[in-house]
Amino acid sequence: MNSFTRRRLLQASLAVTTPWLAAAEKASGLRIAPFRFDVTPPAGHPLCGGWITPVVDCEDSLEAIGYVLLGAGEPIVVCAVDWTGLLNEAHLAWRTALAQAAGTTPERVAVQCVHQHDAPFVCLRGEELAAQQNAGLSLVQLPFFKDCLKRAGEAVKAALPHSRALTHIAQGEGKVDKVASNRRVAIGPDGKVSKMRGSACKDAELIALTEGLIDPMLKTVAFYDGDKKVLACHYYATHPMSHYGKGHVSSDFVGLARKQRQKEEPDCTHIYFTGASGNIAAGKYNDGTPEARVQLTQRIYEGIVASEQNLKPQPITQVKWQTHDLLPAVNPVFTLEGERASLADAKNSSANRIRSAMRLGWMERITQGTPIILSALHVNDISMLHLPAESFLEYQLRAQQMQPGRFVATAAYGDGGAWYIPTKEAFPQGGYEVSVANGSPATYDLMSAGIRQLLSPA
Repeated sequence: MNSFTRRRLLQASLAVTTPWLAAAEKASGLRIAPFRFDVTPPAGHPLCGGWITPVVDCEDSLEAIGYVLLGAGEPIVVCAVDWTGLLNEAHLAWRTALAQAAGTTPERVAVQCVHQHDAPFVCLRGEELAAQQNAGLSLVQLPFFKDCLKRAGEAVKAALPHSRALTHIAQGEGKVDKVASNRRVAIGPDGKVSKMRGSACKDAELIALTEGLIDPMLKTVAFYDGDKKVLACHYYATHPMSHYGKGHVSSDFVGLARKQRQKEEPDCTHIYFTGASGNIAAGKYNDGTPEARVQLTQRIYEGIVASEQNLKPQPITQVKWQTHDLLPAVNPVFTLEGERASLADAKNSSANRIRSAMRLGWMERITQGTPIILSALHVNDISMLHLPAESFLEYQLRAQQMQPGRFVATAAYGDGGAWYIPTKEAFPQGGYEVSVANGSPATYDLMSAGIRQLLSPA
């Protein structure tokens, strides 16, 4: 096992659920330190976990962008990464590196991937198991991964001396037109998903179907030093891929929209978070052409601008951080014997062998009792909810319904070990997402209970 041992994962993640504080943490003397650093993989590096063409060139760089919140107990760190995903030990390694640099614990760090596909998808145990096959299988180049952790620490340490006073917060939302669509709209007479409308679609029948269940609103939470907007976090639920798979690294349309807004406001750090999008993509409005990427970028950009039009900063009076441990059971359709056989089968495709290596890493983790950590940052009547993996949209919508009096902004694609997290209702319908969900159907009840606890008042 490499240096990111399962022992470290267990020790750093076994935190009991923290209760709501009896009183708000001290809101005076708050400071915020934005940071950013490059995480663009080098030529030849695997993309999307080694399932697609590796890096040929870079169309636009990948970034990790976040902030350290100081003055509300131990420091809090929130970071968005332009990668496909961070699973299990890889996710903990990122949280640990950021925590050490900020002088806090991994339980007070949220790392959420944006989920572009021409980007790294990292499972350290999966890489180890794949390498043992001596078949040229690779998910990640470990020197690059470790260098990113080094850069993470350096970026946070460099940002702390330049922290700004944090006095006000504001919320806003804007409708995004013709981007998100539900992937699971083709339901046959047997109640099963018959066809999936993916990130790109050229099937006229699927395109003609309705958008289905989506969340059309792009939400923004902005932080201020007096009347100066220091940082703006943007949240929207869709798979963020227009076209991918040919080795051209890109932050894709959501990253390009973020960068466009960043150029307009260089003194404000803009961060984009992908919401609960396990069953949401741009397929109805995306034919996979370069022209479509331009259109989707503009629509997300317009949503960001619209969400910021009527920001009304309010003095910060309360800050709370809360976590909740989640330990799902392994989906019973997968067995150790079956995944080991799949990984070892030289006739199997490289992508399928790598998926089995990643799934074996998940199974080992669950056997060891190492939980996923959900978290939420509450500031005044705003809640920023951090969910794992490819959570279905329903978790985001139900979180909003649980607290209609609060502004709830959801970021998914945290710890990706569970891969897809469908709803209980989705499992009988089948479909791609259900077929690759690493957690059992009972995960839905655990997730719902965890979200409810994170959003419940004292």
